[in-house]
Amino acid sequence: MSKRLQVSLTDQEMADIRTLASHERLTVGEWVRRTLREAHTHQSVKDPEAKLKAIRRGVQHSFPTADIDQMLSEIDAGRWTGLDRLYRI
Repeated sequence: MSKRLQVSLTDQEMADIRTLASHERLTVGEWVRRTLREAHTHQSVKDPEAKLKAIRRGVQHSFPTADIDQMLSEIDAGRWTGLDRLYRI
């Protein structure tokens, strides 16, 4: 279901938006929708305190880790282990 949004803009703001939309060969409405979608993907609607609680819980744990290059090397080595038996290389 779609909803209508009415926004008050100054004449200059509207002129700027028309110019930006025309440069992209879009209607003003489509330009605004795309811009709002893009803004929505870069900003979270979740409560920042909930995120901070999750981070605080996560840092209480101690998991084994390694240098990223070492981990990737080990993953690649494990990926190829046993393939010669499977494919009779």
